[in-house]
Amino acid sequence: MLRTRLVIATAYLACASLAQAQGRTYDQLVTLFNEWRTFEDAPRLASGIPDYSTPTNLRRLAGLKRFQARLKAFDTTGWSIKEQIDAHLVRAEMNGMEYFLTVLKPWNRDPAYYVSVVTEESDTPDKEGPIIHGAIRLYNYPVWPRTRLDTSKALTSAQAADLAAKLRTIPPLLQTARRNLAGANAKDIWNGSFRAFEEQSEALHELGTKVGNSDAALATAIVEARKASDDFAAWLKAEGPRKTGPSGIGKANYTWYLRNVLLVPLSWEDEVTITRRELARANASLRLEETRNRGLPELPVANTPADYEALQNRAIPKYLKFVQDKKMLTYEPWMERALRERTAGFAPEASRNFFMQATQRDPIPLWTHLYHWWDNMRIRVSPHASPIRKGPLRYNVWMSRAEGMATSMEEWMMQAGLYDDSPRSREIVWIMLMNRAARGLGNLYAHSNELDMEKAGDIHVNWTPRGWMRRDPLLGFEQHLYLRQPGYGASYITGGRLMEETIGLRARQLGDRFTMQQVMDEINAAGMIPASLIYWEVTGDDRMVRELKEGRPLPLK
Repeated sequence: MLRTRLVIATAYLACASLAQAQGRTYDQLVTLFNEWRTFEDAPRLASGIPDYSTPTNLRRLAGLKRFQARLKAFDTTGWSIKEQIDAHLVRAEMNGMEYFLTVLKPWNRDPAYYVSVVTEESDTPDKEGPIIHGAIRLYNYPVWPRTRLDTSKALTSAQAADLAAKLRTIPPLLQTARRNLAGANAKDIWNGSFRAFEEQSEALHELGTKVGNSDAALATAIVEARKASDDFAAWLKAEGPRKTGPSGIGKANYTWYLRNVLLVPLSWEDEVTITRRELARANASLRLEETRNRGLPELPVANTPADYEALQNRAIPKYLKFVQDKKMLTYEPWMERALRERTAGFAPEASRNFFMQATQRDPIPLWTHLYHWWDNMRIRVSPHASPIRKGPLRYNVWMSRAEGMATSMEEWMMQAGLYDDSPRSREIVWIMLMNRAARGLGNLYAHSNELDMEKAGDIHVNWTPRGWMRRDPLLGFEQHLYLRQPGYGASYITGGRLMEETIGLRARQLGDRFTMQQVMDEINAAGMIPASLIYWEVTGDDRMVRELKEGRPLPLK
C-alpha cells in the first residue's frame, strides 16, 4: 500500500512538473511572450534589410505554429481576469502574424509597405497600418523635432553614424522590393502607393537640408536613399497601368481578422449595419441641430494665422477647464502640454482639408478626438504594470480601443455639456461623425470588392456635408491606408459603440455610485487593449470574449 501511494505521489509530482514545464503559470506566459516578440521581428539579410522571401516566410510560419501550440497548451483556469486577458493578447498578436503570412502578405502585394522612413509620431500607440520591420523613425533623432514645441538640434557623431547606416539600407531594400512585388496585381493598393514614396523623397530632402554638410557619410546616405526612392516611385508609376486585380481581402478574411486579431466580436456584415446606422443617426442629428440653431450666426472662420492662434489660445483653457470641472476623468498635470505639442498649424483656404475646416471654426471637437495624445502620454509616464500591455501591441490589435474611444469622445464630451455656450459647435461634432461613418462604409465595400477605391471615395466625399471633404491628398491617404489595413476604416465607429457597452454596463453595476470619472479611469487603467477585453476587465463580464468564440451575439445578463 505504501509503495502504491509512493508511486501515485511520484506520478502526481511528475504530472505537476510536466504541466509547469508546458507553461501553465502566468510567469511562463510572460516568458513565452518575450520569446515570441523576439521571434516576430523579421530576420535580416547580410545587407541589414528584412528578409521577406518565400522560403523564409514558410520557415517563419512553421515557427509561428510552434509558438501557437505552446500558447494553446496553457490552462488559464484559476487565473485572474487580468492574467487571462494577457493570454488573449498574446494569442491575438500571434494570429496577426498568421494573417500577414497567409492572407495580407503586404511584402508581396503592397508597395507602400516598403516605405521605411517615418517622419511623424502617430497619435495611436504605433503607426497605423502595416509597417515594415526596422522602420527609420526620424522623430527619434534630435535633428528632427518630435513635436511643435521641440527644436531641431545637431546630431552627435554616433547618432549620425547610426542614421546613415539605417538609410544605407533603403537602396538594397527597394531593389529587393521589386523582386518581392513581381506578382502583385492589387490595382488600387499599387496605384495608391506612388505618393508615399514621393513623400519619403521629400522627407529625405528636408533631412538633407537640416543635416547640411556636417557629416559627409550621412549626407551621401541621404542622397542615395532619396534617389532610390525616386527611382522606385517612377517604377511603380510605369508598372501601374498593368495592374488590374482587386485590392479588397473579401468578407470572410475581413471577418476572420476582426474576430481573431482585433478581437472585435463582429462580422463584415455587422460593421456595415453599424456604420450605416451611425451615418443615418449623425445625418439626422445634424439636421436637428441646424433646425435648433436657425437664426444663430455661423461660427467665424479663422482666416489668418493671427486669428487662428488667438482661437487656439482661447479654446485650450476652456476645454481643459471643462474636463476638470465636470470630472470627466482624473486630470493630469501633463495634459495641457500633450495638447499644445500637437496643435495643427494654420491652413489657408485653398489647402484646408476636412479636419482644418472644422478646426479653424472651433478646434475643440478635434481635440476631444485627440484624446489619443493623452493615451500616448499615459503610456510614457505611467506604463501598464503588465509586461504584455506596457508597450504597443503588434498588428494594430489596439485599434478598437484607440480609434473607437477617440471618436466617441467627440460625442461624449458634447453630451456632457462642452458646447452648451456654442451650439454651432455641436454641428461640427455630427459632421465629423458623418465623415467617419461614410469613410468606413466606403472602405467596407472596398474590402468586399463591391467598390473600387475611387467609388469608396465617392461615398466619403458625397456623404460629408458642406463640401468639407474634398478630393485632395487627405482623401487618397485615408482610403489607401484603410484598404491596406483591414478593419481600420470602420473601427472609429464600431470600436466606439463597443466602448459604450462598457460604460453602460458599468453604470448599471454602480447604480447611484456611478461617476464618469471612475469609469473613465477604470478604462484607462486597463491599457491600450481591444474594447472586448476592456469590457471584461472593467465589468467582470466575459460576454464579448464568449461571443468571439461562438461567433454569435449572446444574451445580456
